[in-house]
Amino acid sequence: MVSNKTFVIAEIGVNHNGSVQTAKKLILCAKKNKADAVKFQSFNADRLAFKHTQKVKYQKKNSKKNETHYQMLKKLQLSEAQQLEIINFCKRKRIEFLSTPYDVEDAKLLAKHGIKKFKTSSADLTDYFLHNFLSRNAKKVIISTGMSTLEEISNTLKIYNKKRTKITLLHCISNYPCSDKSLNLNNITTLKNTFKLPVGFSDHSSNKLAVITAIGLGCRVIERHITLSRKMKGPDHFASDDPEQFKKYVQLIRNNEKILGNFEKKKQKEEVEMLKTSRKGIYYLNDLKKGKKVTSKNLFLRRPWGGLSLFDVKKILKHRLLKDVKKNEKLKINDFKK
Repeated sequence: MVSNKTFVIAEIGVNHNGSVQTAKKLILCAKKNKADAVKFQSFNADRLAFKHTQKVKYQKKNSKKNETHYQMLKKLQLSEAQQLEIINFCKRKRIEFLSTPYDVEDAKLLAKHGIKKFKTSSADLTDYFLHNFLSRNAKKVIISTGMSTLEEISNTLKIYNKKRTKITLLHCISNYPCSDKSLNLNNITTLKNTFKLPVGFSDHSSNKLAVITAIGLGCRVIERHITLSRKMKGPDHFASDDPEQFKKYVQLIRNNEKILGNFEKKKQKEEVEMLKTSRKGIYYLNDLKKGKKVTSKNLFLRRPWGGLSLFDVKKILKHRLLKDVKKNEKLKINDFKK
């Protein structure tokens, strides 16, 4: 039976603002509110961006307007020692640590500390060097697909040996927050049908219907940004969930799982009373003597249910009765000679 359990990733990203103590508070928040994993970003500003690189519009909204993209990244990057402290903290708190490496050196650092499961950003979908390294060193890779085409995704997947590396694709719209009209959640089905891989959803929307729809479309990995406060300074805080919002978000996912149920079609316990009353039973239309062959002309259907269906009747039609039966008597399998 296929499980409908959703793997929930609390995307801390850079919402730690460069502070390990803030990172730990966010990890505890994610753990308390039933996330399955926390995710960070591993990067070195000097390797990631030129100093003149400018911030995009959403980054300017909640961070210093006069600083460059590079200057922003420089304040948010975590050292190897800081990342190791966070990795070990996650182990102690029994929540899975994930991180997004932004180049091969970042990935090597994570691998050095025993990380075998990676998440790649939409921005790096076309980074051949990074994916080539992960294809040889990662057991699992979650690939975000924002800002991409099917051809670009296909080209990236060709780098991987699917027998060696387990791949999950995340549908993603790379804006914070993204608009309803841009969500295009039908792409989840497109990704599933095109690549025959598990598909999840990196949810940057402000509409909670999005995650319900995504799970209904088959997503079993959901990523959502969290922050201690949406009023904190930093590029992503205003588009993230605070602790109470994240708690409700995860509860929404778990309630949705209950509603979806599993993939086994069976009678539910709470249907039994209705079944016994509303499904028709099989009864004798008239008195019949022992030895009589019973045909459909000797039977009729009426409520309440007697435990048998017409499919059971087909097995005993034209068999002889082992005893006399009365009109309106309920048909039973042991009435017949087999």
